[in-house]
Amino acid sequence: MTPKDAVPPCPILIVEDDPAILELLEEELQEAGHATLGAASAEEALATLSHTPVALVISDVRLPGMSGLALLEQLRAENSALGFIVITAFGTIDQAVEALKLGADDFLTKPLDLENVREAVFRVLEHRRLAERFQRDAPPGHFHGIVGESEPMQALFHDAARLAKSDAPILVLGESGTGKELLARAIHAESPRAEGPFVAINCASIPGELMESEFFGHVKGAFTGASDHRQGLFQSARGGSLFLDEIGEMSPELQAKLLRALQEKTVRPVGGEREEPVDVRIIAATHRDLEQAIETGNFRSDLFYRLETFSLRIPPLREREGDLERLITALIDKHADAQQKRIEGIEPAALQALLAYGYPGNVRELENAIMRAVTLADSGEIRHADLPERLREQAQASRRESGEVVAGSLAPSAPHQAWPSLEEVEKRYIRKVLDATGGNKRRTADILGIARRTLYRRLDDG
Repeated sequence: MTPKDAVPPCPILIVEDDPAILELLEEELQEAGHATLGAASAEEALATLSHTPVALVISDVRLPGMSGLALLEQLRAENSALGFIVITAFGTIDQAVEALKLGADDFLTKPLDLENVREAVFRVLEHRRLAERFQRDAPPGHFHGIVGESEPMQALFHDAARLAKSDAPILVLGESGTGKELLARAIHAESPRAEGPFVAINCASIPGELMESEFFGHVKGAFTGASDHRQGLFQSARGGSLFLDEIGEMSPELQAKLLRALQEKTVRPVGGEREEPVDVRIIAATHRDLEQAIETGNFRSDLFYRLETFSLRIPPLREREGDLERLITALIDKHADAQQKRIEGIEPAALQALLAYGYPGNVRELENAIMRAVTLADSGEIRHADLPERLREQAQASRRESGEVVAGSLAPSAPHQAWPSLEEVEKRYIRKVLDATGGNKRRTADILGIARRTLYRRLDDG
């Protein structure tokens, strides 16, 4: 790759509703050699992040609409590893603790000391660089930062490495929380497109009426509010990979246009008259049964067969015999480093609880539990009391029997009783996860891998 063709470093996204402070931060960071983007609200920042890769987010806490802490919480709930620095004029110890609990990398207060800002940005970006180098130089049992020495994971790494070398679309299958985006990023890093952008989008998060514009862009005047020409996700990912998470949520109309884009390697912006060539590798993912969706008319069979030719299934945590303890150790090290804390051990009762729990939310749920425990640990050792209450109280007797997390509550209590219908099993499982999250519908939807509106509809039906 020649210097002229080199991919520029990802920009820093500054979320600040005060134009003067935004301008000051942009000038300071640009002077330090960083590219920057600005957003006046958390909602605008999320829209930018949906189609533009960035290296770091710097956000004020008090913003119109969603707060900076809510933005941080949403990004961490989506398993985003983006660096995040919180800035506020209302800094208190409680607020700092809350930001760090949510996963912030640093916390600065106004009036800003610009030298401190530069140093904080350097620390966070350096940590990211070292983490990426660790992924490249990871020991056996790791695949670009994904830990797994079990037989199913080693087979997955082998197949993923082979498929990464081709340019064909890939379909990643797996339950919610198994790490589908992590695998997609690993495939991108292993591929000849590694120097190009990796653009990720959750298809369930885009309103149906905006999907076509988000994917293919639009020309000025294409519709009310289209005041300028705008690139879509395909154009933003040119030369790299476009990750379509929860592709099963995509409308049939957009599925047809996606299929055409895959076949013709061109897209037409909304309101445009000409096709534009695009050079993008598609990696799609879903936790849904797409063959069942085809039968119900919710997914196109021709698109499915186009994607399914090269498919990879990530095993749930309960099928990864021998990986759990290694994951616990790796995640403790990861979050201790991120929080600059020294964790020298784990209380036997805490380890026993972590090993015994069933993890319906898979690795994502395990990582959230570890992150909380590391945050709360104040003695250099993770204790049983540092673990989430649901994990302490609802740890299962064994994690080794497939499907056991729900089996005890769903099987008929006597041989003559009828087994419940699939619909009833689904309703009971939703209620079980809802109870385990203390009634938190957002968390429940994340664990189940469904949109919140879908969760509300199923609860209403029940």
